[in-house]
Amino acid sequence: MRTITLKIPENLDISSNELVFILAGQLFEDGKLSLGQAAELAGLTTRTFAELLGKANIPIFNYPGSDLPRDVANA
Repeated sequence: MRTITLKIPENLDISSNELVFILAGQLFEDGKLSLGQAAELAGLTTRTFAELLGKANIPIFNYPGSDLPRDVANA
């Protein structure tokens, strides 16, 4: 893994762990990391990361609703 350094404003009331979770969550939501990879980046177990995603209203399943009728017809 690469290491990066970020400079954030002093008045931004956020911990390093929260910031890393936000980044991991966004990369997961964008499809750039798997659930396991994002959890590892955040330093959490996959289960804990998935639970926190739910609390942050980030879906863990990326399934477009437009695919549902086709899948039902094929079932």
